[in-house]
Amino acid sequence: MPNSLDSFVDPVAGAPWGELGAVRRAARLDERWHVDAVLGYPVDGLADDYSKALGQWLDDEVVLDLTFSPPQTSKTPGAANLIAVASGKGGVGKSTTAVNLALALDRAGAKAGILDADIYGPSQGLMLGVAEGRKPEVKDGKFFLPIRAHGIEAISMSMMVTDRTPMVWRGPMASGALQQLMGQTAWGDLDYLIVDMPPGTGDIQLTLSQAAAVGGAVIVTTPQEVALLDARKGIEMFRKVDIPILGIVENMAWFECDGCGKVHHLFGSGGGESVAREYDVSLLGSFPLDPAIREQTDGGTPPVAAEREGSVTALYIDCARGAASALWRASTQAAPAPSISIDSQ
Repeated sequence: MPNSLDSFVDPVAGAPWGELGAVRRAARLDERWHVDAVLGYPVDGLADDYSKALGQWLDDEVVLDLTFSPPQTSKTPGAANLIAVASGKGGVGKSTTAVNLALALDRAGAKAGILDADIYGPSQGLMLGVAEGRKPEVKDGKFFLPIRAHGIEAISMSMMVTDRTPMVWRGPMASGALQQLMGQTAWGDLDYLIVDMPPGTGDIQLTLSQAAAVGGAVIVTTPQEVALLDARKGIEMFRKVDIPILGIVENMAWFECDGCGKVHHLFGSGGGESVAREYDVSLLGSFPLDPAIREQTDGGTPPVAAEREGSVTALYIDCARGAASALWRASTQAAPAPSISIDSQ
């Protein structure tokens, strides 16, 4: 008995296409299946592999037309979906993860941008190679035009001030600056806007959750127990404000010695996986402690832009697709808004 098309399990989403509503049209013509499938995560470069996998599943020849259509979870003009990249503490590679996820979404076939919400310690200008002193243009006297770098759109306080200017602001002023960046940036019809959050669970996090419809959050940690402790706090904070957790990214998971090739787990091992299992979410990716990641990102050309065919780039693209897929599934499972009826009797 051949398998059904609807029962084909999506390689990224991990759910049957019938459950996902992925198949728009399908017919068997000329002794082969012609399938039109639309997925809610970017699919550039996947058609051949999916066609082969589907052919094996159906035990038949398949002609697959595979396209991407993102969900719409955001109310921010010009951005269909907001994904927050957050951590409970600093120093775990959150901003590096955020910029590479944005670049990876672009590489995978989506229109992506990044908003640097770390008002006190903005770093995305440096990481994207935006020259000091280059400021966003202003449209109609009130809208910032995001700066394009490596194919994505970006806005950051680092593009408004010099590298040496400290933001000596109280919480309400920082929250106001974030709201201005959110509401007064003319994004160019993005599929995904990555929001690089500051570490912790304070004013900026609450402002974002209250002022914008965030589709989901990616939590960044290291295997170290103190980082995992703070990662759990970050997860609990997003759960309190009803923002889905899309998955965990574990940085500095291992170090491979250049001389002997031996792998060392300098900060422990398995921490990200244990937290993901604890909260029933995906471990989107584990990344090595690799000096090249730091050097390329500090130099303004992050790994996804610097090494288009590199192994780390492939990991980030898989990670980005996993996050987008989790957002797609979360959006389809969201509870419908309550309806109010009035009885005239």
